[in-house]
Amino acid sequence: MKRLSFRSWMSIITLLLLAVIVFFSRHELERAWELLGRVDLRVLALVIPVVAIGYLAAGEMIFSYLRQKRLIDHVSIWTQMRISLELNFVNHVLPSGGVSGISYMNWRLGKYGVHSGKATMAQAVRYVVGFAAMITLLIVSVILVTIDGGINRWIILMSSTLVGVMIAVTFAGVYLMKSVTRMEKFAHAVARICNAIVRKVTFGKVPRAITAVAIEEFLREMQDDFDGMMRDKRVLVKPYLWGLFFTATEIAIFYIVFLALGSSINPAPILIAYGLASLAGFLVVTPGGAGAYEAIMVLVLAFAGMPNGEAIAGILLTRMIILFVTVVGGYVFYQLALMKYGKKSVSDIQR
Repeated sequence: MKRLSFRSWMSIITLLLLAVIVFFSRHELERAWELLGRVDLRVLALVIPVVAIGYLAAGEMIFSYLRQKRLIDHVSIWTQMRISLELNFVNHVLPSGGVSGISYMNWRLGKYGVHSGKATMAQAVRYVVGFAAMITLLIVSVILVTIDGGINRWIILMSSTLVGVMIAVTFAGVYLMKSVTRMEKFAHAVARICNAIVRKVTFGKVPRAITAVAIEEFLREMQDDFDGMMRDKRVLVKPYLWGLFFTATEIAIFYIVFLALGSSINPAPILIAYGLASLAGFLVVTPGGAGAYEAIMVLVLAFAGMPNGEAIAGILLTRMIILFVTVVGGYVFYQLALMKYGKKSVSDIQR
């Protein structure tokens, strides 16, 4: 019998969490359905330009870096939005913690003369500045929810913990990347702990699941990207500012949907819920973290004082819009790219 992976277990646990939330909110589902039937379509239509601007901002996190490094010529706004949508589509239909998207983006940027190594570096910049932008906005959110006396104390604790963990991870990562010796020790420690856990779970039938060498190789690749960014920190400023703007557009989409449902909400709890839900998206195998994403956002907004019915209606409607645009629009542009530049199989992207 095939043993379930960690990501599979996370998927099962989060789906069960969603089922529990739905069960205890079953009476609120009637309220959610009622709200969905009274959506103000004129307000909801504002989502369309915000989504488009969001994809532009996501593209600029990569292309602004490439332009500063003179690795790419002028690329139209339309093309940047389209490529961002394709990338989001690949990451949704091939959940792999972003690996599939990196492979696809390397191939896509290669058609503009960007070598694979430089394309990977540009994407590393995107993830780093995106992470930094998220931390910045979360700190602002923590301050806002702390000042707001009407916010549940659990939200303050939750948001403060999230910010603290993200900052600690950032400093730990920088500390690790600055020393080859530390990386080697870390790789051996991780391999030893992981293999010990695997041996206990399998009762000694699988003596080793991962080697320290494999972890070291992965960390050295990350160190090369890290060193490249540290040599020229100024090129990170524009991608970082676009990262702030991109995150703001993501929160604005949720805010607009809640307004269309007739619910006014503090954007700060939305950002906190978004940060936690995005993290969950990397740990589950469902497309875009479906199930875990919605469960966490509803849970956080409920803690923030929003009625479950309103939280469920707003989150589900927003997610339906985002997934529809990503899957339908992304699929169309993805297929057009394959037809224009030549067939690239799904198996190639996954590798």
